[in-house]
Amino acid sequence: MSFAKEVKKEIMQEELQDSGEAFAFLSSLFHACGNLNRNSEGISAEIVTDSRELFSYVDKMIKRLYGENLSLGISDDHIINKTIYYRITFPPSISITILTDADVIERTGDGLEIKASPDQNLLCDEKTKIAYIKGAFIGCGTSSIKLSQLGSKLPTTGYHVEFPSRHKLFLESIQSLLAEFSISSKISTRKNIFVLYIKDSESIKDLLALLGAVESVFSLSDEMARRGLRNTVNRQVNCINANISKTVEASIKQVEAINLINKKIGLESLPEDLQEVAVLRLANQQESLEELLKLSTLKLTKSGLNHRFRRILKIAQLLRGE
Repeated sequence: MSFAKEVKKEIMQEELQDSGEAFAFLSSLFHACGNLNRNSEGISAEIVTDSRELFSYVDKMIKRLYGENLSLGISDDHIINKTIYYRITFPPSISITILTDADVIERTGDGLEIKASPDQNLLCDEKTKIAYIKGAFIGCGTSSIKLSQLGSKLPTTGYHVEFPSRHKLFLESIQSLLAEFSISSKISTRKNIFVLYIKDSESIKDLLALLGAVESVFSLSDEMARRGLRNTVNRQVNCINANISKTVEASIKQVEAINLINKKIGLESLPEDLQEVAVLRLANQQESLEELLKLSTLKLTKSGLNHRFRRILKIAQLLRGE
């Protein structure tokens, strides 16, 4: 199960008992993933979602508010990437009432009109504003975050949460509400839709905490710590490998220079101090300078030993020139 679905399940564990919060939630949910259909029975509202749990969550809410039950069906024309999408249908007898109470539609002289964003009367306090954001996230929230404990062997390196919608004013209302809770977000255009997105990991944790998904905050924090440790280990391994490569490369050059000198003029022609380090290197071709110093009786520093090898390399270079 994806991280976003885990968050949605956790959010829906807490029922919205207050009617004001319920209407704010329903308002945002309809804007995020709702449709209006007209048939012989009248106008009916529906929610299209890939969350099976959303049906019982909203059904309990409508039962408490209106004493009616919803119906659930599988949407045949909404099967994408083997994901099943469900249709949660509201009874035609109360659909208009629900949408009016949730401030989704309003009556005009020409009939009914869908509102782009809710009135301030609906979002009158902090709880209703949070409920509105919850409806938006459950309705259209997605995430590219993959947690290691959810089965991802190669989790993505970034953190990304987004709200896609065809209605820019709806996303702007969400962005404005998030800003009130000091959560920064941006809106961009992708093909034919608008996308509100959050990419900062700390802002994403703030969003999850705001929505009441505490366990998801802990899971994300653990994942961030795990990735941080993995990155640190990778950097250390890369550094070690780089040092090994440098050591091997330097040793190869030194051995080649010593063999050349021995072939051309003989090691006995070298000054005594250089003979000592040449023999030491030939006997320990894979060791670093630090290890050579430990294996030898020479009273040298690493810098002093390196200096002697540079002299040997220079002699070999002169011999190559001849």
